[in-house]
Amino acid sequence: MFTDESLDVVGVQSSWKTSHQRAQESKTCQTKPVRTAEAEAQVRSVQDCGAQTDPHEQLPQPQLSSDPPGLEDFLRRVEDVVIRELVKNSKSHAFDGFEVNWADQHQTVSCLYCLGHPDAQQRGLQVTSVSWNCTASVIACAYGRVDNGDWSTERSCVCTWNLDRSRLNPKQPDTVIDTATPVMCVSFHPLRPSLIAGGLYSGEVIIWDTSRTQDPVFAQTGMSPDTHREPVYEVKWVPGTRRGELAVLSACSGGRILLWSVDGVEGKLTLTSGYALVRQQVPQSGSVSKTSGGTNIGVTSLTLSPWDTDTFLVGSEGGMALKCSFSSQTVAAVPPDGESVTLRSPAQFSFSPRGGPIHSLHFSPFHRNLFVSVGTDGLAHIHSILQPRPLLTLRVSDSYVFGVRWSPVRPLVFAAVTGQGLVQVFDLGRRSLRPAATIDQNIGGQPAYCLEFSPQQLLAVGNAEGSVKIWQLSAELTEQGSKESAVLEQLANEVAE
Repeated sequence: MFTDESLDVVGVQSSWKTSHQRAQESKTCQTKPVRTAEAEAQVRSVQDCGAQTDPHEQLPQPQLSSDPPGLEDFLRRVEDVVIRELVKNSKSHAFDGFEVNWADQHQTVSCLYCLGHPDAQQRGLQVTSVSWNCTASVIACAYGRVDNGDWSTERSCVCTWNLDRSRLNPKQPDTVIDTATPVMCVSFHPLRPSLIAGGLYSGEVIIWDTSRTQDPVFAQTGMSPDTHREPVYEVKWVPGTRRGELAVLSACSGGRILLWSVDGVEGKLTLTSGYALVRQQVPQSGSVSKTSGGTNIGVTSLTLSPWDTDTFLVGSEGGMALKCSFSSQTVAAVPPDGESVTLRSPAQFSFSPRGGPIHSLHFSPFHRNLFVSVGTDGLAHIHSILQPRPLLTLRVSDSYVFGVRWSPVRPLVFAAVTGQGLVQVFDLGRRSLRPAATIDQNIGGQPAYCLEFSPQQLLAVGNAEGSVKIWQLSAELTEQGSKESAVLEQLANEVAE
């Protein structure tokens, strides 16, 4: 049914391939020919030139002899003499203590400023206290009264001047803080230059902030059962109970010494501890006899030890100087008077009494055991806190002596102000017991009540006629010698007769 059959091959040519081959075409293109050209240039003429100096002329050098005639013989002749003199000079003490000072020296004492508040001066107010701030650029003064007058109703003020101002007006204070009663003492904060603590005749203690122009009162005690009842004669900044905190210590003529903590947020001073000086509880040394008088010991002056934060000294109206301790736990023998704390008796040691009130005393900044005190007897007593009798007594004035301060730069120098308006500067390094310098302030014989040294060696003196004079001391009174500390140590080790 089916059979194999062989047929011829049939081929079909592609029309698509043929059509594309026909469409192919070759083409070429190029840019226009690049034209190039070469050119040369040169100057028209060339010229070479040269220059040189004239030939160096060799000058003849003088021939110096390394050994001038006679020099060797001369040195041999004087050798023994020179050696003897050098040995003698090495043993000499002629220039001991001499130090070269290249700074400008003030050869004389000069008054730089005479500051005052005209309104206070017209009302007859007196400068009762002065204080430098911690930068030593601002001086503050308290206006009050030391003489007779109706103190209870007389308004007063505290004034400050910035001595670094380029246009300082001595008769126009930078700050005037009005008070209801006379101000008896002021003290700048040792770290914050705008804070001033002050004690009033009314018994109040106030802290002012001079950076607050509207209401400068930073904190105050107010009139409370804890407040002093008598005039406050001393205010001091002391370390507080907390680290880095400072409290205010105040002392009054009624024998109370009170310690206040500062609350700037609430604007008040809070009593934290108190002390009372009672005559029966004062330790009597062998050279001190029982003194007559009332029970309380009125405080007229107070100073803190820069060496021991637990120790302070008190001067009294009866002429007694007392060494006191903040850590005393002896209860004061005084009846309660409404205080919120228990009063303690701080007296630890008494010194020989004087013939009248002690107006001022001050610890030496160069020796932990020495202090100086002055009073109405016109004498300055140099004391050791280890002995009841004075080591040295100097006559300062025939009238009262109201203030005394050791120099902050000279271990042997201290200054005192008198009831005659004089400033007497003593140098214990001299053989004479007379003043090394006497400054006449030309204030008509009126008293000078207070003084303070600044770290820049300026001396501020507050006077009864209402002025504060700023004195620049001479180089002789401000430059420390090499052996001053040794002489002071020798004085402190002496035994009082």
